[in-house]
Amino acid sequence: MKIAVFSTQSYDKEYLDKFKEDLNLTYFEASLNTSTVSLTKGYDVVCAFVNDKLDKETIDTLAKNGVKAIAMRCAGYNNVDLTAAADNNITVMHVPVYSPHAIAEHAVALILTLNRKTHKAYNRVREGNFSLQNLTGFDLYNKTVGVIGTGEIGAIFCKIMLGFGCKVLAFDMVESAELKSAGVQFESMENILKQSDIISLHCPLTPKTFHLFDEEAFAKMKKGAMLINTSRGGVIDTSAVIEALKNRTLGYLGIDVYEQEDKLFFHDLSESVIQDDQIQRLISFPNVLITSHQGFFTKEALDQIAITTLKNITNFASGNTIENEVKLNK
Repeated sequence: MKIAVFSTQSYDKEYLDKFKEDLNLTYFEASLNTSTVSLTKGYDVVCAFVNDKLDKETIDTLAKNGVKAIAMRCAGYNNVDLTAAADNNITVMHVPVYSPHAIAEHAVALILTLNRKTHKAYNRVREGNFSLQNLTGFDLYNKTVGVIGTGEIGAIFCKIMLGFGCKVLAFDMVESAELKSAGVQFESMENILKQSDIISLHCPLTPKTFHLFDEEAFAKMKKGAMLINTSRGGVIDTSAVIEALKNRTLGYLGIDVYEQEDKLFFHDLSESVIQDDQIQRLISFPNVLITSHQGFFTKEALDQIAITTLKNITNFASGNTIENEVKLNK
């Protein structure tokens, strides 16, 4: 069975090769889309990542090229047209869990860095500037933290913030008895927006969560609050968040994901003129911290992603039950 791996970075090859055993993997640095799908001819499986575009046109061509399965090496699959995959009898698999602690901990790192301005202090000290001017932060203790989405990552994040002595409010369609017993209070979205000093997003990108944080949501937020997003870029309306930062409704923004990240993240553009005006505007704010989708990026997570991805492919090839198959909900 031949597998084409797209959007390959050096660490992808390192960790997949570590566990691949007898699987035949071919690596492509290019992302998978309508322009590159011709490369899949003769392959049985494609292995894709978060910013590959598996729309109907791409999937129809995959089927014509003989591809029988799509193995996503990530949890999200909002970039896959599941209807087109089902119509073409192409199996879709993903990695539902790898290291939820990695992403939850990265969300906390964004909070601490934005609050205590350690990134600015680091740069100052390297230049011989030991001034504390404009580095004032605030105690996390006793602050109200709102959590949108209490799946595995959101639940771990809740527990970490409880450890800081925060009051934790949460919103999810299914309320967790375990989190309630730990001290988390489940509230309506509106109450979370009004009461929270910090809001952290841990929900998937669906039609219901697309631009969940728009102009209306920002208008309801506590003035000067901090917003953290380690879920999916499309949960935040970028134009609206820029306006909220400009008019000081939003006090801080920390994001590890971005609505138009597919043209930016995972690439070295240091010698390029970046054409995305919105990301440039966000970078210009002193109270904005952006990381390039690195929340998952720990040794433990990379191990688990590789192991689960390859296990999915092996199960598909052998006709065994695929525990992590993504099925179209009709």
